[in-house]
This record gives sequence, structure tokens and C-alpha cells, in this order.
Amino acid sequence: MTLESLSKPTPVLAAADDAGTASNSVSTPSATPPQLSQKILKEDAQGYITPVFEGKGDQLVQVVDLLDEKGFIPETLVENEAGWFYTHLGIDDQYFKHEKTDTISSIVLQLYAAKVSAFSRPDKDVEIRLDREEDDHAVYIDTSTPGVSVLQGPQFESRIDEKYLDVSTPEKAFRVETFRSNSPLIASAPTDQRLRCYFCYKCDFVNPTPDEGETDLAVVSDKTFLEKVTPNTKKIYQSVVTQVVERRTGPVIQMYEIEGSQERRLVVGYKQRSTMGMFSALSDLYHYYGCTSSRKYTEQFSNGVTVMSIYLSPLPPKPGRRSPKYPPIDDSVQQIMKEISLLFCIPQNMFQHRFIQGELSLQETIYAHCTSIFISHFLNRLGPEFEALSELLDIQKSEHAEILGKLKRRLRQETFTPEFIFEVIDQNPELVRALYLSFANTHYVQTRGDQDNFIPTLSYQRLQMDRVLSNEELETKIARTVANENQEKVMKMFIIFNTHILKTNFYTPTKMAVSFRLNPKFLPSKEYPQPLFGMFLTVGSEFRGFHLRFKDVARGGIRIVKSRNKEGWSINARSIFDENYNLANTQQRKNKDIPEGGSKGVILLDADHQDKATVAFQKYIDSIMDLLLPPTSPGIKDPIVDLHNKPEILFMGPDENTAGLVDWATEHAKARGAPWWKSFFTGKSPRLGGIPHDVYGMTSLSVRQYVEGIYRNLNIDPSTVRKLQTGGPDGDLGSNEILLSNEKYVGIVDGSGVIVDTNGLDHDELIRLAKARKMISEFDISKLSPEGYRVLVDENNVTLPNNEVVVNGTIFRNTFHLRSDIKYDIMVPCGGRPEAIDLANVNNLIKDGESVIPYVVEGANLFITQDAKLRLEKAGCILYKDASANKGGVTSSSMEVLASLAFDDKGFAEDMCVGADGEIPAFYKEYVKTVQRTIQNNARLEFEALWREAEKTGKPRSILSDELSVAITNLDEELQQTDLWNNVALRTSVLNEALPDKLIERIGLETILGRVPENYLKAIFGSYLASRFVYEYGSNPTQFSFFDFMSKRMAKLQN
Repeated sequence: MTLESLSKPTPVLAAADDAGTASNSVSTPSATPPQLSQKILKEDAQGYITPVFEGKGDQLVQVVDLLDEKGFIPETLVENEAGWFYTHLGIDDQYFKHEKTDTISSIVLQLYAAKVSAFSRPDKDVEIRLDREEDDHAVYIDTSTPGVSVLQGPQFESRIDEKYLDVSTPEKAFRVETFRSNSPLIASAPTDQRLRCYFCYKCDFVNPTPDEGETDLAVVSDKTFLEKVTPNTKKIYQSVVTQVVERRTGPVIQMYEIEGSQERRLVVGYKQRSTMGMFSALSDLYHYYGCTSSRKYTEQFSNGVTVMSIYLSPLPPKPGRRSPKYPPIDDSVQQIMKEISLLFCIPQNMFQHRFIQGELSLQETIYAHCTSIFISHFLNRLGPEFEALSELLDIQKSEHAEILGKLKRRLRQETFTPEFIFEVIDQNPELVRALYLSFANTHYVQTRGDQDNFIPTLSYQRLQMDRVLSNEELETKIARTVANENQEKVMKMFIIFNTHILKTNFYTPTKMAVSFRLNPKFLPSKEYPQPLFGMFLTVGSEFRGFHLRFKDVARGGIRIVKSRNKEGWSINARSIFDENYNLANTQQRKNKDIPEGGSKGVILLDADHQDKATVAFQKYIDSIMDLLLPPTSPGIKDPIVDLHNKPEILFMGPDENTAGLVDWATEHAKARGAPWWKSFFTGKSPRLGGIPHDVYGMTSLSVRQYVEGIYRNLNIDPSTVRKLQTGGPDGDLGSNEILLSNEKYVGIVDGSGVIVDTNGLDHDELIRLAKARKMISEFDISKLSPEGYRVLVDENNVTLPNNEVVVNGTIFRNTFHLRSDIKYDIMVPCGGRPEAIDLANVNNLIKDGESVIPYVVEGANLFITQDAKLRLEKAGCILYKDASANKGGVTSSSMEVLASLAFDDKGFAEDMCVGADGEIPAFYKEYVKTVQRTIQNNARLEFEALWREAEKTGKPRSILSDELSVAITNLDEELQQTDLWNNVALRTSVLNEALPDKLIERIGLETILGRVPENYLKAIFGSYLASRFVYEYGSNPTQFSFFDFMSKRMAKLQN
């Protein structure tokens, strides 16, 4: 081989030929649904028309002159090298039109240098690594072997994902074109190296800000795309874009056969920023199934849609090609189509390198990824040694409880770290395959029969060829394979995961995230004494999430947890499940008056995706709905294995960072055909029948009953009470507490900082902020007395009136509630992070054995830990915990759910939905008043019951609150299992009392009983009887008390 032979212009990349004669019609699709469909293209194989750059010839001459001047390339070869770059690499005229001549000459020179280098190498490999990045475009040129993904090298596709595609939005988007050579760079070389060129261009949209829901490509397309696209390809893109917009979630996947060839065109559409790393991940996927691509296009549209178009061909036979036997091209492409949805959920899983190397399939790596997350949350348990120690120590003693608390946090942090878990799993791919088989053997549904070529996958074929091991055999295999006991514990958690999965959407053809409905019985009772009824785990590319509930019929909010940095994320990840459990448990206790038990959902955004709250929420909701709704669209939502085998309905609501997303969830449930869409989410906007808690002060109405109850029973004039509040006038609870109260505020802590005035903050100014929902940073400080001050979180070195210097405003804000130098009578937490007061810091609020705070009404959830509450009560504080005080919102939400279930769609729209003109239906107004009265009545009943029990028994109110909640919920469940429900007269009487009178008047009891699910009606029946009994007789009644209670009720029926 001579140097001259390297420079001969070989046809390595075919340019896109003019397809102006292509057919304008798209052929009729097959029976496969459009979201996952296959069609045949008789013409229009290229799909794009190459534009003509009239100045290309002149530019080529200039480039040749520049190369001559540089003198590195022999003069006799310059024209060949430049001509080769211009005419044989598939680079269209758009690139040459926008690129500078000195840049082009530099690239040609680098390509030639790579050839010279290859000539001197024994293996004759040509290594070309060229990249050029400008503000509005980028060029990458690389050599690679068809069908092979690599873990080393420049990783241009990953870079394109990160810099151009993952971050594309309608405001700034990039389209990508890429071409691969049709033949090796050096025919005589032992390797099959070819050239791949990538071109990224900033989009120039026809209309950068189209109307919402706009799908017309003539409006939302990039101008260059419209110039180049053929009519037939435009129709294909139009179909995909329309489906993405109308479906709103998940990928749209279509495949087209190129008639007369083995080439297949794969088209994938999805919403921008709804997945990450998809461009490079797709390459790994089709390489795994023995395919290569000749060209790929990624188009962006100003309505927020991304469409990728990939031309796939089977790998030609080649000695040394990796070993798996690839299926025929059609089977390969069908399997690629099927697995794109899984890839969309988690494009870059933590075991991706095993997939790239062909050691594990995509299913196996994503299964391992999800299981690893499960293990990281549930293997970090405390073990029998901690349980033994906790039994030896007296947790009533503060020093013992503090030691146990610190030890618990350290054990969970230092044992079985995520890094260790990853290493163990990564070192044992053979075990992963065996464990995956056990999972697949249970949950894989073969929906189309043995002969359907849509079914085969390498994992599925393995399932057919390899024997599925029993759990005992798996345990033996693990024990023989791993190196030590800790590794054995990690790998055995796979078995626990497998055996507790009741259903999953893992094999659903289209999905947004991977979800698992788990049987929660694996949780240790020592750490989680209150058993869960249901548990969901969801895993997406931007988040992980849980949903926990304590009863079949349960309701609670969904919150999104954000982290300031990676360290904060690690802390949140370690505690997220326990926080979720505790929040749901608190909800269970506060839901004592209503039919729904307690539940809660938590979404933890990954450290690198803190800006993806909306996308994560949508994926979380949609993936859980996959497990709640029966499949109605074959090929889109196929049947799943349901080991729970009972219908499930979840009732959800807003919480931290999700208030603005509730309407989407409601409308999405309706779009997916959920019969319970009206009741799926509370807290939705009034136009969808929601009753906003903040507008009507629902939560605050309950809190105020406890505050006013203390004043009433102790004969205190509220206007003389000095008050500290956490959670400011910008929040729901904080603003309404200010609007409803008449105490003298001496301090408020909110997200912006701290404001204090021992003479009392100006009440009119607080009212102004509360009505405007503004933070105390907006407080007019001219209205502070000389003793007053305000310190904001971004302020440092602030001197207070007493000459104290605040070094750091954020630290001052975060710890202000622990100060004892500010004298006040009552603290009402209306906001703040959970466990703001715990056993480690509660002593700051206790001086000489006495609480510096006489009264606390805990409006914010979990603001004070239970052990800290007990310390404060022991020191003389009258304290009402969140589970009792903060239940107005849940009562309002429950009655919103009831109305949603009781009305049909027509009646719901007429009586519960506020019109577009803002007109509030008359029934809605009256129903809101009924809800408010119910909240106040329930809160007053519980307050008086707790006050009475505390006076009688001397027990801490924090314990009495739990006892009362447990007594009601236990009796509720028992009553639902008795024959009392079958007593029609009693049932009718109880429901007449329990159901809102306005609802009965409007709809009629019989109609309500016919529409509301029976299990929900039973829950109303049981919770109403149980709460009324316990509020009257206490949480520890005599054995004759219930008989007396029921005798009185039955006597009423006779009258």
C-alpha cells in the first residue's frame, strides 16, 4: 500500500440523493398500533433533498489554495484530498455554506495526517478524532467499527446528547445529521473501520412561539428542515409530532421498510427534555442486536417535540464479530422498537457498560439498576445488634435515646453504601442473569403466541434455553459465587425484591418510567411498627420515587424533594423512604375522621436533574397509572402479571413542589380513560372541581381550633398572647394563620429570613403580606419598633438592637426557632423542614427543667420529632401534634373526593366546576361552607377529647393523640368486617349523618350509594362510627362502652 493509494477518492459515504420523485402518500399501516408500528416505504428511501450551495466550487478552490500554502500535503495530492472531503463523505451543502474555508482546510489536513499515521501502524487502523464547535453549529468526525459501541475514545454521541440534544428547548434547539461510510476506509486493513460524520445545527424555527397544541409542521419546523425534507418524510414526521403532542407522554415509535432492501427506517418521537442521553443510548441498543446505521437525523420542533430518524441495516458477516447469533433484521428491529420504551425510561443505567460489552442485555442491566436502588434503600437496615442494644437501653432517658439516634444515622450512612452495592452487582453479571430469569419467568407476558416474531429477545431466548432456578437454588448459587458475607447479603436482596413484586410495567411496550407494586411485608417491624398496606417504587432517568399507603382506601399528597448539591442529595437519598413512611404514618393518624387512610408519595430528583420537577412528576404519575388501569391498547399497554389481583384506586393530592402539577395529573387520568379521574387528585383548580385549601383556609381552620381551644380552656385573652410562627405570609398555612389570628406576633421565620419585634409586629402590615402572599422580606421595616429587626438569608454580619452580630443570615434563619432569648407564649409551626426540633436540639428550649414555650400547636408536618415532643411536654409545655392539629386539609380533600365520586360527569361539571368566566356554581359555594363547618367540628371534637383525656390520665398529649388515632383506625377496620354494615337501617342512618347534607339534598342518598364504590362507603361507615365513639368514650373505654354507644344508636332507629 502506498501513500498515494490512501489519498484516492474512495466512495465512502453516499450523499442523500434527490428524492423529488418520491411518492406523496404514506402506505397503509399494519395492524400494529401507530405508537409502535411498521409500514412500508415504496419510494423516498433517502427522505431528504440535498440543497445546492452555488458557491461550493469556488470555496473548494480556496481550500485547495490554503492547503497548498501550508505545504504539508504533497502538491500532487492536495486536490484529491480536498475533493474527497467535498464529494465523498456525505456532507451536504448546508455545512459548506456556513463553514469558513480555513476551518475546512484544517479538517482536511487533520484527515490526511490520520491517514499518514495509519500507514505507519502495523494494524493500519486509521484513528480520526476531529471536533469543531461554534455557537450555532458543530462538526464531529470519528472512525469506528460498524455495530460496535466503545467505552473509550471521544464519545462524540454522548457529547452531542449533553451539549445539544438533552438541553434543547423551543427557545434554543439543535438538529443533528450524521452519516457513516458505506465501505471501510482501508480495504486491506484487518479491521472494518469506517468514518462517521456528525453535524449539529442551531434551529431557526418558522414560528419560535407557536400556540399551545400546535402541530402543523409548516408552523413549528426548522426552516432548513422544511427546505430539505421530502413530501413523504414530512408526512411521517407530521404523524409522529401530532401523536406526541396529543398523547403528551411517552415515546411514539414507528418503523418503515425500505422496499427492495434490507434497510429499515426507525422513527422515534418524544417531548423535549423528557429523556436524557437517548441519541447515544439508541446506538448501544441497535448495536446489541447486530445492526448498524448508515445515517441518522434528529429534528427539533418549536412545539417542544424531538423526532429521531435512524436508517438501520444488518451487520455484514465479518470474522471476529462478537459472538451472539443475531436474529433476522425484521426481528432485530422489532425488538429494538420494543425496548426503546425501556431505554426511554432509563437511557443511561449504571450498568450500561455491561450492555455495551454484550455481557448483559438491556433488560438485565435496567433490572439490575432498579434492584440496586431498592437495595440501597432497604439493605441499609440496622440489624439484630442494633435491636438488641435498643432493648438494653431505656429510650425514655434522653441520653440513651440520643445515643441510639446518632448510632442509627451512622449505621445507615456507613454500611452498604450505594458504591459498595454497585461494585458487588457489577462484579457478578452471571448472578444478575440468573436472578433476572427468575423475575422474567414471573412477570413476562407472551401476548402474541410462540410464533410471533415480535417476542424474541436475547433475555427471552435465555428464558427459553436456561433453566429458571428456585429461590433456594439461587441462594446456593449466590453463596458459591460471591467472595464474602456482605456481598452475599447484597445479592440475596435480589431474591427479596423478586419475591415481593406484585406487578410491574417493566414489559409494557410504552411507558415513561419503570414502576413496581411491592408487597411491603419485607420491612422489619422493629423499624416500621405500623404495617403498610401498599407500596410502589418508581424509577426514571431523573428521579426515584415511592408511594406508601396504610389502608386500601387511602389519600395523601405527593411531594418532590430537591437537593442543593450532591452531598445534600446523598443525605436525602438515605432518608427519603423513612421520611415517606413517617409522612404517610402522620397522614394515617390525622385521617382518623375520614374514610381514607393515610398515604404519601415522595419523588427524589437525582442530583443532576434538579430542574426536572415537572418531567419527573409526570413520569411518576403515568408509571403508577400503568399498574392501576387495565390495558386497553394492545401494543401500547399490554396485559401485565397481577399477583395482587385486586382493583386499586389511589387518591392523591398536592404537597411540596407539586401544587402546580395537579391539574395535569387530573386531565392525564381522564385522557387515559381512568373512571376515577375526577377523584384521582385533590387540590386541583376550581375549573376541574377542586376546592383549594389556601383560598378557603381549610388547613388553618383546624389549627385555629386547637389554638383557640387552649385559650378557651385556660381563659386567656388572645390579644395578650405573644406568638412565634415558622412559615411566613407567603405560604398556605402561614398566610391563613395570620389572617385568622389576633395574637401579638413577636417573630416570624420564613424562606427569606427572620423578622422580630418584641413589641409586636405591625398587624396591618402582616395582613397586607398575607393577602398578597409575600415573604417577610417584603415587610415595611419602617413599621418596626426600635427593638425590632429583620435578618434575611443572604445577609451577613448584621448587628441586632442588642448588639449581637449575626454572622450568617442563613444559619440564623435555620436555627432561630431554637433560641430561648425571645420571650413568647405560643409557637405555631406553619412551615419548615421535618425534624427541625429533635432530641439533639430540644434542650435549647428547656431551661431549669421547664419549657421556655408554654404552648405549641404543630401546624407543619413532622416539624418536631416525637421524642422531642415528649421532652417538651415533660417540661410542662401544652403541645398538640401535627396529626391532630393539621387535619383540616385532609378533611377538605376527602369531601372533595366524595363529591367527585358521587356526581356523574355532567352533574360534576355543572355543580362543582367553576366556569371559564369565573362564575362559581351556587352548589359549590354551599358545599365549601359545609366543608369548613365539618373541619371545625371534627377538630373541636378531637381537641376536647384530648384535653379531657390528658386531664384524666396525665399522659402526654403527643401519646394520647397517637392512641386516639390508633383506637379510631383499629375500630374502623373492625367495624368494616362486622355484620353491622348489613343492617340496612343502621347503615342508612349512619350514612345520612356522615354524608354532607348538601350532597344528599342535591343528588339523593340512593343515587350516591349507587355511584360511590362500596369499599369507600364502608370506609365512611366505619370511620364515622369509630371516631364518634372514641371522641365520646376515649381511646381506652370499658368493655361495655361500645355496647352502650350502639344501644343508643339503635334506640334512635326505633323512634
